[in-house]
Amino acid sequence: MATSCTINQSTNTESANHKDIVGLADVPTVNSKSWQVSVESLDVTDMAALLTAIKACTKFTLLWDETTVTDNQTPEQAAFARTGSAYLNDVTFQFDDRTNATKSLQFTGVGQLATISSAPAFEEIAVSTSFTKGQFVRLFLGSDNTSTPAKVIAFAKSLSFHCSLSLEDATTKDTDGDWTVQEPVGLSFDISTNALVRSGDTVTSAVAGQTLSDLQSIYESSSPVKFQIANVSGSNNRTKGNVIVEGSVIVSALNISAASKQTATYDATLTGVGEFTIGTTPSQS
Repeated sequence: MATSCTINQSTNTESANHKDIVGLADVPTVNSKSWQVSVESLDVTDMAALLTAIKACTKFTLLWDETTVTDNQTPEQAAFARTGSAYLNDVTFQFDDRTNATKSLQFTGVGQLATISSAPAFEEIAVSTSFTKGQFVRLFLGSDNTSTPAKVIAFAKSLSFHCSLSLEDATTKDTDGDWTVQEPVGLSFDISTNALVRSGDTVTSAVAGQTLSDLQSIYESSSPVKFQIANVSGSNNRTKGNVIVEGSVIVSALNISAASKQTATYDATLTGVGEFTIGTTPSQS
């Protein structure tokens, strides 16, 4: 279900100027080469698998090639076909009301991007398309860092979960070739949500909702609270189902916007504290 795929190849240069070069013009020489692959996709059925991979610092084998036949998933041999090993180092899952859920992935290459000499094999990670609507996913928050999250963000219109694996250059003088080598050094995550501000409204569901005043209090406390992202059903889509991911967060940013003659909104960014726990991949209710 990918809508776009991009490979970026870059060269790092250093000056090769020396005392015998005449004039001011620089003479660069290639120091190292690196590559990254980014993918945009409509399908998030593989959310648990991808979060498990980035958390475990799993290396993927990436294939860049033309495709054909069934759903454009059968590789063809092409003049520019390449393959290489890469870390999944950045992933964002976006859940918006009444639109398809999407994911954005970034892979950073480890070592050489090699030419393919034989027909490549392939594996499709996500095979089910039953989980696509963002309206079936909600963010739940607790009141502290011990109690189970029970309150959904009321009137939320969008939700995203972003996880990033920090890499550092581990290339040494003994590294074969001129391709950079990367090693993981840290893992972080954050959550973004956008919601409406409606004065006097109440949540008429069995699960009470977090309001702007609740988030303001959490923000001012500067203390972690428990969170869960889960699929939902029932009245107003607020009855918690399968938990996708959970952990602890602090409210690190809270912006309130009240444009003239428009419904006021607030945007919140929640920064992860410690590790997150992966739940089960949800199915559409």
